[in-house]
Amino acid sequence: MNLSMPLRAPSKLLYRTALKCRRLLPRQQCHTLGPSNAKKRQRIEQIYVINLDRQPDRWTEMSKELSQVLDSSGAELTKLTVRYPAVDARSFAQPPIWDYEVDPFYTLEDQLFVEPQPRALPDRLELDRPIPMSRPEIAVARSHIGVWRRIAAAKQAYALVLEDDVWFHRGFARHLDRAWGEMEAEGSKTQSFDIFYLSYKEVKYGAQKTFLSSSVFRPVRGLWWLSGYVLSHEGARKLLKLLPCRGPVDMWINHQFGALDVRATRQSIISQRRDEDSTNSYSILPALTKIGILDSEGQSLFQTRPQERPVFAFGSEGSGLSSLAMALSMLGYRCCSDLKELPETEFEQLLAGRTDQVFDAYVNIGSLRGKAQTLREQYPRAKFIITTSDAETSNGGALENLDSMSGCDVAVLRSDAANKWKVVCEHLRCAPPVCSFPEVEDLGQRRLLAASVETNPVVTGKASKRDNSPWVVESRHEWRGIRSAPAVNSSTKAGTYVSFNDCLEDIDTQRWLLRDDTFAGNLALFRPSNVEVHTGVGALLCVRRDPLGVRYYSAASISSRDRFLFGRFEAVLQATKVPGVITGFFLHRNSPRQEIDVEIVGNRPDHFLINVFYNPGVEGARFDYGYRGAPSIIALGFDASESPHRFAIEWNPCEIRWLVDEQLIHERVNWDPTPIPQLPMTLHVNTWPSSSRALAGRLASRRLPATAVVKSIAIEATLEIQPKSGMV
Repeated sequence: MNLSMPLRAPSKLLYRTALKCRRLLPRQQCHTLGPSNAKKRQRIEQIYVINLDRQPDRWTEMSKELSQVLDSSGAELTKLTVRYPAVDARSFAQPPIWDYEVDPFYTLEDQLFVEPQPRALPDRLELDRPIPMSRPEIAVARSHIGVWRRIAAAKQAYALVLEDDVWFHRGFARHLDRAWGEMEAEGSKTQSFDIFYLSYKEVKYGAQKTFLSSSVFRPVRGLWWLSGYVLSHEGARKLLKLLPCRGPVDMWINHQFGALDVRATRQSIISQRRDEDSTNSYSILPALTKIGILDSEGQSLFQTRPQERPVFAFGSEGSGLSSLAMALSMLGYRCCSDLKELPETEFEQLLAGRTDQVFDAYVNIGSLRGKAQTLREQYPRAKFIITTSDAETSNGGALENLDSMSGCDVAVLRSDAANKWKVVCEHLRCAPPVCSFPEVEDLGQRRLLAASVETNPVVTGKASKRDNSPWVVESRHEWRGIRSAPAVNSSTKAGTYVSFNDCLEDIDTQRWLLRDDTFAGNLALFRPSNVEVHTGVGALLCVRRDPLGVRYYSAASISSRDRFLFGRFEAVLQATKVPGVITGFFLHRNSPRQEIDVEIVGNRPDHFLINVFYNPGVEGARFDYGYRGAPSIIALGFDASESPHRFAIEWNPCEIRWLVDEQLIHERVNWDPTPIPQLPMTLHVNTWPSSSRALAGRLASRRLPATAVVKSIAIEATLEIQPKSGMV
């Protein structure tokens, strides 16, 4: 439950080696821990270890760790230890809301109070922009608060609070005894402190502090981690009165240092392990990236791959099959769903028992119905799932389906199940995502379409390096994706349809937003002043040299205030020709990240790069896998920097088409190589300098300023709705 934000974690191998070597050392005895002696000294009489129920291995490791240290009476610290069941972020059925314990929103100003980074701030900030805590951050805060309540209600004067991913330093006992003794020798009672940090990480430029002795200091602010600390009975009562916790608990508590007596050992004597991945996720990282403080491709890499496969799922209409397909995709399965039949090659390979087929999960495929026994024979380890509606459960319909799957490894997923992740993940033996189980509208079974024949041949393009993602099909012979008819209940029928053509002779602030932030890989900060509009010309988007603290260049971006789901998006633009500078026209969203791109790079303006990023989930799912997506480079046959041209993206639930001057240049259908994005996205047009020389060449800064011209933007699309859509 690591609460820090280390940008470079030490090698796991080194940590494993250090832990192994340290276990060979003799036990150490700590006289500060153990039963208190009223005549001599107060001691730490209780230890709480915060541990998730689903991570018993961590509790086992912590028990071993605690057995290496003896208390003042010579007993192992396990005798003083109480396991505190941590709050599990996966138990949140709905997004957490404010209550008297936790306020789930904080601001950039709150973060910068703890870690100011004065040398790394842009010239303008939205300090009061709300940042929502991640669910793991909320769960960690509630876990600590629960322990504080225990300590406030107990009789012991002091308790040591530990998270379950820590280890004691070799000199832990010696350093703690010395620090405790120095506090006693101050001439005041040790009860004067409220919280005593034994484990911490100082902010980048060092924490503000006052040294009280050779081994103890009083921090003003600037300590990350709350993984090992001594809390007094009175300190626990004070913390409870200071609630609600606003933001990550290790950040929030820095704001309370003025109301508490806080101490810390001169050096951290308890560390957090790096031989296991942290279970936390950090809500501040996207905010720091947007203002340029962080500039790394620090995407949330999806490391886990499902082991139990293939998976086959069947059920009746309306029983939640499309929701299950999305859930399997969120677990890392390459999932094909909601089709009357499979593409011929995939179908033949599957029934032949081949292991090199494209997909490893098949949900609601009509041509597979009645073939459960064949599939079980070909794939003895196959997992089967039956979805049932409320009506089927009551009339026994689910039992009929089970009768046809005798001998199969089957789980039944009821549409009214209270915890669907538990049913699915226990059956597939994998950990569920932190986000809620997706609830989307059943698509039904769509029919396959034959490949279309275009008057103008579609340019295949040169495929660039792609993300090694569960949701990107690697190149393979004769695979052209899945071309299907739209679902009968397609989301394109819902919502408000809009159509406009904006010549950008002025900026309609009700329609457009001039961005004032950045993103990873952008050498510049976007600035509204870099967008200039001229009658008869349109909008000029400029990239300039501009020292702004965290960046040395400024750039320009226009974004729609609305989000759209499917439609035609068009821009008449003239790109820049300066190497290293990109002119972009694209649709984008976060949580989960999905994107459809047109990019023209300054060192090759006679080509354009098209790209699709796909991550699964419904609104709010935090999937952001990779930074390459699935790009292809297309030859234009002209120089896009010499005159304006019309670039268009046509996006519907079954395909994406890219057009230049009304000529179809490229198209993609489902799983060619990604699924089609299915959630509302914002439209953007921008010009910016890239840090990637492989993408855009080395930035020719002496040729700046660079200017792209956007003569008009036209949209025919559906305004944002809350679609209930599945995936192929």
